[in-house]
Amino acid sequence: MIFFKYKIMPEEKTNTSLNFIETIVKEDNENGVKIHTRFPPEPNGFLHIGHAKAILLNYSLAKKYNGLFNLRFDDTNPEGEDTKYVENIKKDLRWLGVEWEDREYFASDYYEQLYQWAVKLIKEGKAYVCELTPEEVSANRGTPSVPAKSPYRDRPIEESLDLFERMRKGEFPNNKMTLRAKIDLASPNMHMRDPIMYRIKHVEHYRTGNKWCIYPTYDWTHGQSDYIEGITHSLCTLEFRVHRPLYDWYLDQLAEGDYRPHQIEFARLNLSYTVMSKRKLMRLVKENYVSGWDDPRMPTISGLRRRGFTPESIHNFIEKVGIAKRDNIIDYSLLEFSIREDLNKKTQRVMGVINPLKVFITNYPENETEYIEAINNPEDESMGKRKVPFSRELYIEQDDFMEEPPKKFYRLSPGKEVRLRYAYFITCTDVVKDTDGNIVEIHAIYDPETKGGNAPDGRKVKSTLHWVSAKDALETEVRLYDRLFVKEEPEDVEEGADFISNLNPKSLIIKKAFVEPFVKNAKELDKFQFERLGYFCVDPDTTDDKLVFNRTVSLRDSWAKLNKK
Repeated sequence: MIFFKYKIMPEEKTNTSLNFIETIVKEDNENGVKIHTRFPPEPNGFLHIGHAKAILLNYSLAKKYNGLFNLRFDDTNPEGEDTKYVENIKKDLRWLGVEWEDREYFASDYYEQLYQWAVKLIKEGKAYVCELTPEEVSANRGTPSVPAKSPYRDRPIEESLDLFERMRKGEFPNNKMTLRAKIDLASPNMHMRDPIMYRIKHVEHYRTGNKWCIYPTYDWTHGQSDYIEGITHSLCTLEFRVHRPLYDWYLDQLAEGDYRPHQIEFARLNLSYTVMSKRKLMRLVKENYVSGWDDPRMPTISGLRRRGFTPESIHNFIEKVGIAKRDNIIDYSLLEFSIREDLNKKTQRVMGVINPLKVFITNYPENETEYIEAINNPEDESMGKRKVPFSRELYIEQDDFMEEPPKKFYRLSPGKEVRLRYAYFITCTDVVKDTDGNIVEIHAIYDPETKGGNAPDGRKVKSTLHWVSAKDALETEVRLYDRLFVKEEPEDVEEGADFISNLNPKSLIIKKAFVEPFVKNAKELDKFQFERLGYFCVDPDTTDDKLVFNRTVSLRDSWAKLNKK
């Protein structure tokens, strides 16, 4: 395979219809290169929305240019890696619509080849066994103007070969020795100052068991894995830009012929009001600040799926974010907009009441129930209509009633008339309170001539309320999720504090709610719009006896309103 050299173009000079990476890929493809990309997660946690950007970028380029796409697990750190993470990563990719099943690989499959290549570098005087401890390596790393030091750099080749073989056999304890590449201790790029290739870890690997006790580093493994698999474009985030010279150096020592995989960096996805570090997400899980990796407040793909996000909304969000060369923070509101836009077109409308206040319609026939016709989705007539039970006792939202309303409060209050969605006009006639003065019920009368929500005499009302029939409604649990952190940048903290101090104490509020009986047979992850309240999704915690809904997102961006004040 011949791979043509390319030059990364300045953003201002790229084709305006393509991002800068696709401009490169398109040109290479036109020059005869069979495009081959990969997504290389480490199986030590769950994927998050930032990974979705990398997944969809790599996959879409391969698909668009009739190329190949690999899923490769970079499993070179046995601590914390597990089959459960492998399976969840694959579940997330399938949910996103990514196909790779015949091209699934593991870096651990290449351990023997990597070892033999390391031996080759030792024999060529390009690697050596070093006995400095991790602390000593750090202490002797030098500064940009002061070279690093290693007293083992000139160790005889035969001695390094012998020690490296004994390292593999398990003769030495953890951290006793490392294998380091022999490059340039004075390089201004610290990653080129004789980087570590292997370290001793007497830890069982989830796939290879105890076969190995030396494990290759990411930098040593990554480029060579790309080379083995025939990857053409190794796309990664900006923090790996300084690793690129090392990526290329290793390949230049080992690759035969003209073919080389080439690394190109793009800006990672940073989202406001959340953290994207896997280490920090792991802390949230382990210290029980969230219920798990799939907690609907987490930015993980599993969490977003459980919250009610759709694959299409994630695709649309990533497309809106775009591919850039400079890091920035994407407003969480854009993610919310993407899911609202998608669910608005496809979700069934129902009525539900989260903070119920009983309304007793005194002039409605006792023990009677009628069925009101309601539209399932005004955005899609093909979804049809449904019948909603209406009776003498209803629930409305507490916020939709005030005994002493301020000016411009157009909802229900004593003597005021409002419309009940799809049903009738009602007027409040009385307020019932308990011994503490709390309103427990309101009385009203209805106008039977206004069925369907319109008055024959043409009179108008300024407010329409949602409602449910008290005797017919299903009691459910609703979980109202909000942003996990109170600050746009959670790591913006006072001295001595950390990001945990910015957790939002109101990121989850659990309520008992009442929903119309249409949802009775809803299945896990079924999605609905609760009119006037937001989009909701059936949570996996639902049982035959208990229906649980997660609020995916409100109908409007309340945070944007708050920020304007």
